[in-house]
Order: sequence, then C-alpha cells, then structure tokens
Amino acid sequence: MDLTAHLLSAGWASGVNAYLTVAMLSALGRAGAVEVPEPLTSDAVLIVSVAMSVIEFVADKIPYLDNTWDVIHTVIRPAIGSVLGVEFAGQQGLDSLDEALAGVTSGSVALASHAVKASLRLGINASPEPVSNIFASLTEDGLVAAVTAFSLEQPELAAAIAILLLVVGSALVILVWTRIRRAWRAMRERWGRSPPR
Repeated sequence: MDLTAHLLSAGWASGVNAYLTVAMLSALGRAGAVEVPEPLTSDAVLIVSVAMSVIEFVADKIPYLDNTWDVIHTVIRPAIGSVLGVEFAGQQGLDSLDEALAGVTSGSVALASHAVKASLRLGINASPEPVSNIFASLTEDGLVAAVTAFSLEQPELAAAIAILLLVVGSALVILVWTRIRRAWRAMRERWGRSPPR
C-alpha cells in the first residue's frame, strides 16, 4: 500500500465530503472488498457516517445553507482527514511520530481542498439560480466517491486525480474570486449613490 498516495487521496476527499469518504471506506472494508483500518469498519462509524452523509447530501444543495455548513466543517473536515491519515499509518505499523506526520499531511490536504470547495461554493452562490449549486454538489459527491474508490485499488491514480483536482480547483477559485470582487465593487457603487428624490 502506498501510504503517501492514500494520505493525499483521503485528505482531498475528506476536505470535500468527509462523511461520504468515511462511509465508503467503512462499507467497502466491511464488505471485504478492500483492506481498510479496522476502526473504520465498526458499526458506530458506519451508522454515523451514513447518517451524516445523508444530512450533508441535502444541506450541500441548498444555496447559502451550504456556505454555513462549510463554515461549521472548516475544523471537522481536516480533523477527519487527519484521523484517516493516522489510521492508515497505523495500519502499516508505523511509530507514533510517523503516524502524527501522516495525520498532519492528510489533514493539511483536507484543509486545502475544503478551502477550495468552500470558496467555489461561495462564488457559485453569487448567481441567483439554484441549478448550478445542485450540479456542483452532485459533481463533488461523484468525485469524492471516485477518488475514494480508486484510493483503495489504485492509490497512485487516486492521488494524481486528487492533486489535479486541487490545482484546477485553486485556479477556479482565483477566477471566481476576481468575479466576486467585481460584483462586490459594483454593488458598493450602487449603494453609495444618493437615493432619488
């Protein structure tokens, strides 16, 4: 098992949708399809992660509620990414220091992908229609499922996809950020005008 590839892919997926990532790892591990760290296959982990996945599936598709959800999960998603990093390192029998480094690595990638996701969703919510929001959320869910599944069978491919998505997402954030700043400037100019008499 390529630990670095697992850390990158699990970190990226956790930053976008941590509950779906854990639910998939738990379900696949319990089914015996792949080998995952033992704690992830417990009943409690599966039940809680599936329940939270359902809640996030709904919340993530409602404009502005998704932004609030993202703010709340700014700590939670990287924390889950860190825990997954520690678990994958522990599965390989690494010492405590290496486990901690694995947790930091996976958590940092999760924080980066979370920042990209939250920024893009804020930019998407600048448009009045909800269709783009729903499409973006479904796309994110699909990418998380694909990267998580690949991470267990083809970890190097999953890591490459995760890095590519992080780079492309960061570039899109810059593009969206520029548009948001222009829109914000235009609104301030309108508000600054005296009301008609």
